[in-house]
Amino acid sequence: MGALPKRKISSRRRGNRRAHDRANVVQLTRCPRCRSMRPQHHACPVCGFYKDRVVIDIPLPEAPGAQS
Repeated sequence: MGALPKRKISSRRRGNRRAHDRANVVQLTRCPRCRSMRPQHHACPVCGFYKDRVVIDIPLPEAPGAQS
């Protein structure tokens, strides 16, 4: 059998150890081009722009009833 603790670990000591185990909330900001919400420092998933240039080529959806 492995080693066993000599004493109970207090809730304060346990809490201090677990202080960094929380889930992080993703910070969202508005895209200046299309005004949709996107994560900070990431390309916009709607329009594909980041820092005033295209970094993701996103095809435009076709309008209903449009002839090609």
